Amino acid sequence: MTLAGKVALVTGAGSGIGASAARLLARQGVQVGVLGKTEARLQATATVVEQEGGQALALVADVAEPVQMEAAVHQIVEHWGRLDIVVANAGINGVWAPLEDLEPEEWDRTLRANLTGTFLTVKYAVPYLKRQGGAVVITSSVNGTRNFSNTGATAYSSSKAGQVAFAKMAALELARDRVRVNVICPGAIDTRINETTNPRHLDQARIPVEFPEGWHPLRGEPGTSDQVAQLILFLVSDAAEHITGTEMWIDGGESLLKG
Repeated sequence: MTLAGKVALVTGAGSGIGASAARLLARQGVQVGVLGKTEARLQATATVVEQEGGQALALVADVAEPVQMEAAVHQIVEHWGRLDIVVANAGINGVWAPLEDLEPEEWDRTLRANLTGTFLTVKYAVPYLKRQGGAVVITSSVNGTRNFSNTGATAYSSSKAGQVAFAKMAALELARDRVRVNVICPGAIDTRINETTNPRHLDQARIPVEFPEGWHPLRGEPGTSDQVAQLILFLVSDAAEHITGTEMWIDGGESLLKG
């Protein structure tokens, strides 16, 4: 994988996919800045990384706040002298509700966390990535890309579709600087993201559909954060050096059945 000595920023690293990605990258010799809003969770991730022999720097910041994100990226570069990898993973499910029940501020909060947060994460990293080339992986979703049957997820799905468009634009813009930008689209993964989900009045709008038993065709169960981390590792490594502007679904076939 030839990642030893490189430096990564992983957002949403306090749990789930972000924490798994940070740990796996660190085991490959990457120095990892773990970023999120909850200091206790970040410290827990950093502690595990260090116990496993890696190096981690905990960065408390809100990805939707420009001043905080610019300062966090600068802190990483000040600490380790470079930045090679960005995993823009932070996000929320937000409010899932029928359109007439979804408040404008709820729409804005989801778009700011997921789409604006991705933009700011990449924007402030770009000047440092350009110095020697690098890789960006953005965590999108099956929702808004191949799956449109989750009633009420309008804001969430729009933000996730937006991330794919952003990645393709950025991939072409940054190609001459040897910066690759790709997107992963997980399906149901066993993480804590449901803690950020606020469903409301969905039964009023949902079209009743009964899916077959075991609606994760490949294994019959949701995926794991560690499986997603393996895909991230591949995409930031030299094994994927000719891949950019591409979305990859990791859902065990779920979106093919439910889309």
